[in-house]
Amino acid sequence: MSDAPLILCADDDEDILALVALRLERAGFRVARATDGDRALALARELLPDVAVLDVMMPRLTGIEVVRALRADPATNGLRMILLSARVQESDIGHGLDAGADAYLAKPFRAPELVELVERLLAESKPA
Repeated sequence: MSDAPLILCADDDEDILALVALRLERAGFRVARATDGDRALALARELLPDVAVLDVMMPRLTGIEVVRALRADPATNGLRMILLSARVQESDIGHGLDAGADAYLAKPFRAPELVELVERLLAESKPA
């Protein structure tokens, strides 16, 4: 299990965070959790996860601010990142992707859809 990819999950809604973490753990991933943007940024820099799943609307730093900070840091700029949000207007999605997120998933989402997206991003990041 220690060789399993590490996924950082960040959401200030602890129920959603628990659901996301549980689904990813059941799919065989290791999971680190954060309940605000500051902690997510610190954990990403400390643990260097394979993928980060970030809620857009979090206290201290938003998911979009975390994405921008990680993209600006040479140590983390290759991290694959998914934004989760109930805000699903085209402009919101564009804003998230323009910040550097690899994907934007609307809440509510289906757990298998999230697992598939994480797996796809992991597969895309492996050298050919």
